[in-house]
Amino acid sequence: MKKKKCIAMLLAGGQGTRLYALTNSVAKPAVSFGAKYRIIDFTLSNCTNSGIDTVGVLTQYQPLILNEYVGNGEPWDLDRSYGGVHTLPPYQAKQGGEWYKGTANAIYQNLHFLTEYDSENVLILSGDHIYKMDYSKMLAEHVAHDADCTIAVIDVPEAEASRFGIMDFGEDKRITSFEEKPKKPKSNHASMGVYIFKKDVLVRELVADEADKTSSNDFGKNIIPNMLKAGCDMFAYSFKGYWKDVGTVTSLWEANMDLLGDPPAFDLSDPAFKVYSRNEPLPPSYIGESGRFVNSVMTTGCEIYGTVVNSVIGEGVTVMDGAVIENSVIMQGAVIGKNVKINYGMVDENVVIGDGAIIGDAQSDKTRITLIGRDTVVPRGAKLKSGDIIEKGSVKA
Repeated sequence: MKKKKCIAMLLAGGQGTRLYALTNSVAKPAVSFGAKYRIIDFTLSNCTNSGIDTVGVLTQYQPLILNEYVGNGEPWDLDRSYGGVHTLPPYQAKQGGEWYKGTANAIYQNLHFLTEYDSENVLILSGDHIYKMDYSKMLAEHVAHDADCTIAVIDVPEAEASRFGIMDFGEDKRITSFEEKPKKPKSNHASMGVYIFKKDVLVRELVADEADKTSSNDFGKNIIPNMLKAGCDMFAYSFKGYWKDVGTVTSLWEANMDLLGDPPAFDLSDPAFKVYSRNEPLPPSYIGESGRFVNSVMTTGCEIYGTVVNSVIGEGVTVMDGAVIENSVIMQGAVIGKNVKINYGMVDENVVIGDGAIIGDAQSDKTRITLIGRDTVVPRGAKLKSGDIIEKGSVKA
């Protein structure tokens, strides 16, 4: 078979503990976003739009829904006879298997995939970011520099820099320093968790890292600093578009709100760079005579009889008469009863909220989102305070 120029490895096995109830039974990349999408849609669509047709999706935590969603890759044009998308759980070898110990170890356990689909370069991606990016432009710079590794970088507010891997680089984009989540960042040039390696260099570094029993087996903590120390040719690729790490409830809420406004901070309607998703066919949404829908987005299958303001409404959601939803995210299949009040809420899939319930209070804001986990039934008349986190089945009237 012809050698591929680049294949992608998508890290999608994280537990996502900072999303609390949203990831109790699903992997973080499978969490709903933007009315009709899941978080993983963005990296998979980026691959499709960048001409990368071979993607390994490394799963681990609560993989069932994610595996079913990715399936054969058909929605992203990744159902290929040679290549396409493959889900890769922790590898079971003759001597036994083990959980992925870190981002680098996850790729190490799947070196057989890199061998099966031989390529000149390997693109490493994270499955928990919202952005649109043409990786082919980054690959072109990587090849032009004859780089051992190229790291996508975005400038972040200085106050947030300590949350990221921070690097320095010269005018030629050659990286001179890298530090993972520094307490005192030297710059605001943050790693996006998007790397391109020469395949042979990546294999060499992963084998050496695995042999080091003191290693955390992590790209940011170990692989990249060790390569810099060894004098490898490493370059930054500057990205100027929208990018959001949605690893917390607040950041996920913010990313959803960025879809609102005219123009929105993040536009999903650009036909030149489409975001693909797996969706069941549903009838068009309906707004009743009593319904109001203001500065909000929804997709198919919804019935709106109440008031929706500054909110994102997922597929097949029903909002009954007298209900008022403001500044909130309501995910697929939720039913919002009569006269319910929701402000700064995040309601997961298939939640049923009884008549007259109040979600959030006068203290509500984006730092105190009231979160209700999937399949929960909230009794009629229940009152949930700002910032409450409700697991399935734990709501009392």
